[in-house]
Amino acid sequence: MRIGIIDLLGKEAPRNGYSRLMRPNNTSIMPQAIGVWCEEEGHEVHMAYYSGPTLLAGGLPDDLDLIFITAFSQAALLAYAFSNYFRQKGIITVLGGPHARSYPEDSVRYFDYVVGLCDQELLRDLLQDATQHRPIGVHLSADRQPASLPGLRRRWKFLKPAMDQAKILKLVPLIGSLGCPYKCSFCIDAAVPYQPLAYDGLRDDLLFFLELNLPRSVAVWHDPNFGIRFDEYLDTIEEAVRPGSITFVAETSLALLKEDNLRRLKHNTFKAIAPGIESWYEMGEKSKMRSVNGAEKVRRLAEHANLVNSYIPYTQCNLIFGLDVDEGPEPFELTRQFIDLAPGVYPHFALLSAFGRNAALNLEYQREGRVVPVPFHFLDLVQSMNVRPRHYSWSEFYDHVCDTFSYAFSPRALTRRLAANRFTPIALEQLFRGVSSERNNRLAYHRKIRGWLDQPDFRAFFDGESPAIPEVLVDQIRRHLGPLWQWLPDGALHHDPNAYLAGSSSQQLPVI
Repeated sequence: MRIGIIDLLGKEAPRNGYSRLMRPNNTSIMPQAIGVWCEEEGHEVHMAYYSGPTLLAGGLPDDLDLIFITAFSQAALLAYAFSNYFRQKGIITVLGGPHARSYPEDSVRYFDYVVGLCDQELLRDLLQDATQHRPIGVHLSADRQPASLPGLRRRWKFLKPAMDQAKILKLVPLIGSLGCPYKCSFCIDAAVPYQPLAYDGLRDDLLFFLELNLPRSVAVWHDPNFGIRFDEYLDTIEEAVRPGSITFVAETSLALLKEDNLRRLKHNTFKAIAPGIESWYEMGEKSKMRSVNGAEKVRRLAEHANLVNSYIPYTQCNLIFGLDVDEGPEPFELTRQFIDLAPGVYPHFALLSAFGRNAALNLEYQREGRVVPVPFHFLDLVQSMNVRPRHYSWSEFYDHVCDTFSYAFSPRALTRRLAANRFTPIALEQLFRGVSSERNNRLAYHRKIRGWLDQPDFRAFFDGESPAIPEVLVDQIRRHLGPLWQWLPDGALHHDPNAYLAGSSSQQLPVI
């Protein structure tokens, strides 16, 4: 068969300066692995990278037999439109990625196959079946994550077109483990058992990275939580390549970032690290501070974050707004205190969102009737929140969010962050990101949402009093999809926000 693969790097064409420079780096590893496996089965494979309707890299021939599309939920409507376009041409369509795992009930309405966890055996079965399943597609999922994945050397032919378009900085994806040992109730990886990948494969990835000799390149670990087996992984890195020969980026937990480990990370040129704080209350498993809350937790975490920042120049700490433990102004005031106490740390804020089946906590929100059917297009953890806050009105919540964003990326905070990181190129990148992506884009959008909440139709939708999607949101989707808007299937803007709850107590999806 002639097979196409589309990796959707964004839901819209890049708009601000930061996204124009960085969007080609949003690649996922699994589409490349699918490409390798399909070729091993004897098929001809073509890869394309899109952001919105814009082709960023690669390309597809017209006479495909089957196409794989991978998407996060924020790009789901784009994926649905692409699928409809290809199905009208008689091409079999397959959806994979986070949206397929989170919303299979909705996705089977628009694809022939919807794939959750995928390994080579499941893929082989799908390719052997390879028939149209309409009007309702088939849901497939392996019992667990694959035992191994194709390494960078085998994936490179599929990754190269995107890297060629990353002109300023190339973020090359590597992976050393799947799943996570922590059981955070809001996380998609909590239900996936932790599984390290073979160390020989990691060594070959690092050696091939050096062979490529890419200018301005960084190896980015896509592990959900890098370094769980810290010494083993750092031993593997040090055995494979000379310290300083590769610059690394990783996401990990604060509990792993003890000073001895930080010294070792610095020695091996880890330049950016992104530990999760999540909340100033409870949820302290990753920072080993489950019994510490409030101002004392802020003080201790700021101290720890400053230690990390003294070794790793780009230290980003992740926080979630809107959790049920949050009440009143205090969580936001504590966040501002943290920004003052850790001036060099880059704060990354996400809004609580319930992505269908991706976390056990979502069942609780659905039982309480708190999940709002916000169109998938806005479920990016930034633009909109689809869980009604337990302790805030919508207006009150967004007032706090806007104030905190404004404080975190004010001229004063940006200047202090730049100075704390010694005006290095990394500090300048943070400044550019803070102004372009955070202040001019995300904060500006939060302020739009806050203004729209004063409109009766907008507020009625978010309060659950009306099923009508506000026209300002529909207009935005129409603009972002551009020429693909005409291919968006009827009804795709609407989905059942309680499908996970209904599916857990009634019929299951068709599975082969």
